Amino acid sequence: MPVQLLKRLFTVAEYEQMATAGILGEDDRVELIDGKIVTMTPVGSRHASAVKRLLHAFLPLQAAGSVLLSVQDLIQLSAHSEPQPDLALLRPRPDFYAAAHPNPSDVLLIVEVAETSAEFDRTVKLPLYAKGGIPEVWLVNLTEDRIELFRDPRADGYQTHQVVSKEQTIVALAFPNFTIASDAILG
Repeated sequence: MPVQLLKRLFTVAEYEQMATAGILGEDDRVELIDGKIVTMTPVGSRHASAVKRLLHAFLPLQAAGSVLLSVQDLIQLSAHSEPQPDLALLRPRPDFYAAAHPNPSDVLLIVEVAETSAEFDRTVKLPLYAKGGIPEVWLVNLTEDRIELFRDPRADGYQTHQVVSKEQTIVALAFPNFTIASDAILG
């Protein structure tokens, strides 16, 4: 008779206790996805550059007080998922989220940058974001030199998918008067 392996899924509270206890360190590149602690792929120079370009592009919105930019910080999606998107545009809060990590109602836009993780982002993280009700996610696909926009979240995924290539502009749903050239992100 084959042995059945049982999996132990973690809650966000248990995951955070592991960090507090020092089991998970600040430099550990992990995130909690559906109760599993998942190792994040290393950040290459092109990935890091794209994140810096995104920050530069969105800084006017933060300077105007319209958003709070959050780089590779936790978003508590559910009791079992706390991913760290590359960039999140959050609703401004006076405490800068000191009291608790942002949850889906705080998120205006999430941007994931993928140099090697596009398939994981598309098949694992995006469904979680949609289920959580994140209104819009951009997947900056560095391998294919394009940006994929996902909108209209439902429990079974995003209903709208648009591909933006070089030399096009993007408008985030939350900021219809603010445009970004795709080249400013893709380089």
